[in-house]
Amino acid sequence: MKANNENRSIAIKFSEEEALILLEWLHNFNEEEHPTLFQDQSEERVLFDLESELEKVVSVTFDSNYQEVLSRARQKIRDEE
Repeated sequence: MKANNENRSIAIKFSEEEALILLEWLHNFNEEEHPTLFQDQSEERVLFDLESELEKVVSVTFDSNYQEVLSRARQKIRDEE
C-alpha cells in the first residue's frame, strides 16, 4: 500500500490482494447497521463510497472461484505466525 498526495487529493495504491480483502470487509461492514459507531453520517458515506470505487476495479468478485481467490489473498497478506 502506498499513498500519494498531489493536487490536494489523496491517492492510495493497493495490491490486488489488499483491494480484494478491503472490498470484502467493506461489503460485510456496510451490510450491517452501526448506530453507535459513527460520530457523523459523513464517515459512513466515505465507507460506502470507498466500497463503490473498489467495486469498479476489483472484477474477481464475479468469478465462480471468488471464495478461493479471496482465501488465497487473505493467506498472502496475513502475518506469519
